[in-house]
Amino acid sequence: MATIRIPTPLRPYSGGQSSVVVSGTNVGDALLDLTRQHPQLQSHLFEGEALRSFVNVYLNKEDIRGLQGSNTTLKPDDTLMIIPSIAGGRS
Repeated sequence: MATIRIPTPLRPYSGGQSSVVVSGTNVGDALLDLTRQHPQLQSHLFEGEALRSFVNVYLNKEDIRGLQGSNTTLKPDDTLMIIPSIAGGRS
């Protein structure tokens, strides 16, 4: 089991939970388990079967894009963090 930390803007779709314990052998499996437990998160995290480009996932503070992406293996004490990209600035 691993833990996924849910950012504040997505908590209304996770029953208000700040973290969710998930099962899976890799990051992709863990994210699928998260969306099975909280189906409303599906459209906020995925576009079809692919993770949305503006959704960043970190495994123990390391971006999974620098690892093996959704195929990155998980250990039981791992923590995943979902970090949505923030756009903005001055015009």
